Amino acid sequence: MYAVIMAGGRGARFWPRSREKSPKHLLDIISAETILRETVNRITPIVPTDMVFIITGESHAAEARRQLPELPWKNFLVEPSGKNTAPCIGLAAIHLKKIDPEGIMMVLPSDHFIKDEEEFIRVLTIAGKASERGENLLTVGISPVGPETGYGYLERGEKKFTIDGEDIHHVRTVREKPGKNEADILIRQGGFFWNGGIFIGKVSTFLHAIACWLPDLYRHLTDMEAALGNEEEETVINRAYESIVPVSFDYGVMEKASNILMVRGDFGWSDVGSWDALYQVLPKDENGNSLAGGSVFLNRSSRNSLVYSPHKLVAMVGVEDLIVVDTKDALLICRRSASQEVKNLVELLEQKNLKEYL
Repeated sequence: MYAVIMAGGRGARFWPRSREKSPKHLLDIISAETILRETVNRITPIVPTDMVFIITGESHAAEARRQLPELPWKNFLVEPSGKNTAPCIGLAAIHLKKIDPEGIMMVLPSDHFIKDEEEFIRVLTIAGKASERGENLLTVGISPVGPETGYGYLERGEKKFTIDGEDIHHVRTVREKPGKNEADILIRQGGFFWNGGIFIGKVSTFLHAIACWLPDLYRHLTDMEAALGNEEEETVINRAYESIVPVSFDYGVMEKASNILMVRGDFGWSDVGSWDALYQVLPKDENGNSLAGGSVFLNRSSRNSLVYSPHKLVAMVGVEDLIVVDTKDALLICRRSASQEVKNLVELLEQKNLKEYL
């Protein structure tokens, strides 16, 4: 089984730590290791390092290689520009097709948190076995712990078969991120799971799905595949990416295809999509405060906050439910409940052409 780790994006919701040149997955936000390093460490029990591929952007490839020196140089696949997950997965698939067209390809985001890594590996192993049975694409449905509006949802359909005691089900529908009222309804109704953004299947099955549901993208992939390994490869890929329309694999394929199966995942998952989501998974003191990266002072009346300050003392008195992030050139203070809006702040910095802070 091959692993493809999607290491793109900028992690705008983690500003001011995450910047264009140092996005979230290249930072040590969750632990002493970078998130990308943790992701690779997590899967190597079942995927040898020479079968782990990183797909990333040009501006981040050198740092990704530096962090993962054990991976072969050729296993770093570089996109000229970010075009969302479907082109990313397609580019990885045409590279793997040259190696092993019927091999199993496991696609993973680079920036997720997994609490129970042993259970995570068990679930991925089962999904890999399931993907060998016919022409199906597997995904992992995360058991929801509440009506979260930041995730997509999978509706579990009828059982397809059982592997190692785990039932594999059809995915009846794929839902985009719902509003609060719809999320409440889905959770009460039951049978819905969070979409963890993990995809597993034969390389040929991925490419067939793209050919069926995203024919324009497939045409570009065919052109790029023909150029792989020759002197025109970079030119052809750059030209193709100029014309490729951005589209997610979820929207372009998952919502339309009828051969999507799911295995249930209960391993303590989070996409760590905001400072508040990070707060939820970090250790906390007796007052519910998570203190990362430096010297802080919180009196007992300050509660349920996340503080990151490696450069200076932070004193907090009589406050609660805050995110405080101090870097060398910027300071962020916001309510935990508003941490998703940090992305809007980054967009405002772009509009004001404050490039030195991006």
